[in-house]
Amino acid sequence: MRAYLIDDEPLALRRLQRLIEEDGRITIAGSSSDPATALLEVAEIAPDVLFLDIQMPEMDGFALLSRLRAPYLTIFTTAYDRYALKAFEVNSVDYLLKPVEAPQLARAVQKLERMHAGAAPRPDLSALLQQMSAALENQRSGGLDRIASRTGDRVTFLELTRISHFFAEDKLTFAATAEKNWVIDRTITELEQRLDPARFARVHRSTVVNLRFVDELYPWFGGRMMLRLKDAKKTEITVSRDRLKELKARLGL
Repeated sequence: MRAYLIDDEPLALRRLQRLIEEDGRITIAGSSSDPATALLEVAEIAPDVLFLDIQMPEMDGFALLSRLRAPYLTIFTTAYDRYALKAFEVNSVDYLLKPVEAPQLARAVQKLERMHAGAAPRPDLSALLQQMSAALENQRSGGLDRIASRTGDRVTFLELTRISHFFAEDKLTFAATAEKNWVIDRTITELEQRLDPARFARVHRSTVVNLRFVDELYPWFGGRMMLRLKDAKKTEITVSRDRLKELKARLGL
């Protein structure tokens, strides 16, 4: 099989190239960090499969796919494991979370081989594009810029840039700012779904942090990791093991 790789981050592109070469089952027919260049080269090369980054400036992965005349088997790469992954599972070959690891790639290539050989049905990319278009539109229209805190009859509106983190405690959810902790009428799960994933990350079942406030990530006892925030209190937050990989990807590690 011949593959074409598209990612606007040169380091991520080189990492993926190296892992594919080490795996040995796919030939790299071309690659580009520029989506416009990729459109032209993919049409000329006609590869068997695309490895396609989703979050790219000017033209994201879905926009690029919609402009290709031929449907290609596609493996998506993404830093966000809650970026409508149900759609990926149904309508794409597979998805790879950044930073991509060899076992992830091996799993995706195995699925790809079955589809390429006709042993498994090919995904419906048109359905994926429709689902993702709707999901992204909902995200744009429903995203939060500020959040309300109600105390009696008084409502205070907090700008998200002021909030270092959200946390749940004693069946209440709080937004932490330099002045105080404000009670808000949303659960941590609701916040995770509504907040911009490029700016906020859930690091624990009870905590969502503003990535702009992250000052340090360091090892802790029992193989755990801790976050230190650059707020006045130098707040320290435990990172759940199942959230660590996603957090590192968000932080570019």
